[in-house]
Amino acid sequence: MAEKSFHVEVVSADQSLYSGEATFVIAQTTVGELGVLANHEPLLGQLVPGGFVVIVEENGNRRAAAVEGGFLSVTGEAVTVLAESADWADDVDVNAEKSALDEAEPDSPEYHRAHARLTAAQHLSR
Repeated sequence: MAEKSFHVEVVSADQSLYSGEATFVIAQTTVGELGVLANHEPLLGQLVPGGFVVIVEENGNRRAAAVEGGFLSVTGEAVTVLAESADWADDVDVNAEKSALDEAEPDSPEYHRAHARLTAAQHLSR
C-alpha cells in the first residue's frame, strides 16, 4: 500500500527552495519538533532561530534544510514553510560551520545560522 502524500513548499525571503510531494515533514518549532503526515490537523507554528526542516519525498529521498525563523503552516492537504532564510543541508561545509559556531557569540545571528546548518546536515545523514 502506497503512503499518502501531500504538497510541501519551502520558501524564504529571497528564494523558493522546494515545491513537491512528500510523505513526511519534520520541523523544529518553538514548542518542539513537529512531525507531519498526510491529513494532519491544521496548525500554524513558529520556527526557531537556528532550526531545520526535514522532507521525506514520495520516492523515499530525504531532504533537509537549515531554516532561520519564520512559520510553518499545515493544512490537511499541504505544508508551507515560510522561513526568513533557508539553505539545503547538502550544501553545508560541516567543518566551516563548526568553526563558525565555536567563534560566534551564543544567541547571535551567526551562532543560530551555524547551528541550523549543522543540525540540518546531521538530519540529512540519518
